[in-house]
Amino acid sequence: MQTVKHSACAIICAVLSFNAVAHPHSFITLKTALVVENRQLSGLKMRWTMDEITSADLLYDAGNAKPGDEIWKKLAAEVMANVLGQHYFTEFWHNGQKVKFLNRPTTYGMERDGHQAVLTFILPLAQPQPLDGQTYTFSTFDPTYYVDMSYAEESDVTLPGSVQQQCKISVTSPQPSEETLNFAISLDKEDAPPEDMELGKQFAQVVKVQCQ
Repeated sequence: MQTVKHSACAIICAVLSFNAVAHPHSFITLKTALVVENRQLSGLKMRWTMDEITSADLLYDAGNAKPGDEIWKKLAAEVMANVLGQHYFTEFWHNGQKVKFLNRPTTYGMERDGHQAVLTFILPLAQPQPLDGQTYTFSTFDPTYYVDMSYAEESDVTLPGSVQQQCKISVTSPQPSEETLNFAISLDKEDAPPEDMELGKQFAQVVKVQCQ
């Protein structure tokens, strides 16, 4: 299986052969559940569902494998290695400072959902973070915007029942400038924006967790 080393495109360990004419070329739908232990935020339980075209090569390699078969473990490990190489494609902020992650997920796996490949994992914070009276923000994105990574609904980010009265979640969609939009449209699938531009960050949704 050939691997494309083009930022987040490497996630899927596949060559995207369809004729896209502008960024993004691939789409991942996100769902995130906050992991809370002893009233402290310890991690993010993530579910990434890839679009059907992006999923095609992964599902082809999996064949008719059943859940739990060794091939799913192998594919999950390959994909997770690329995710880790990009720091989970996630930034997490508290009081203007980046919150660090552990270098390895506590658990991860891959499965089939119809014609789509789904990656699940828990992104662990390096240190548990207090919730009382605190506000956190985080975003998940491909810096090059080669892959669109987004939540379909605000309800796709969830809190455990134990803190739902204390904390509230909001998901804010970006409003990139017309110049930025036109630049993204102008890129074909062989192009890459300058790294320092962080094009994907300008299209990234921001999740805000605010606790009393």
